Amino acid sequence: QVQLVESGGGLVQAGGSLRLSCAASGRTFRNYAMGWFRQAPGKEREFVAAISWNSGSTDYADSVKGRFTISRDNAKITEYLQMNSLKPEDTAVYYCAADSQYSDFLSTGRAVGYWGQGTQVTVSS
Repeated sequence: QVQLVESGGGLVQAGGSLRLSCAASGRTFRNYAMGWFRQAPGKEREFVAAISWNSGSTDYADSVKGRFTISRDNAKITEYLQMNSLKPEDTAVYYCAADSQYSDFLSTGRAVGYWGQGTQVTVSS
């Protein structure tokens, strides 16, 4: 069974940091692009960041550039999202995702094939 399991969410004050992790199992994700989306209450899901299978390409939403860093460890089949200088507007459920096509991440994410269950990130002001 394919699984993407996020961890690392929680409550943090504005200006603080959190590191999200996403462990993949059930198939060979080493050659898959991976990424993160988020959805705040009452809002549509939005792209946050993506990383290609060999870490050769990364992309970020404008709203998180310079504050968030995506990385991956293919030996552990795990991706990470280091979030610094967090703002209240970063509050959302964060979803890990994986797909064979990197380009599928750079839009609404509807074409992305695999999703985690989500982890809540709450940033207090």
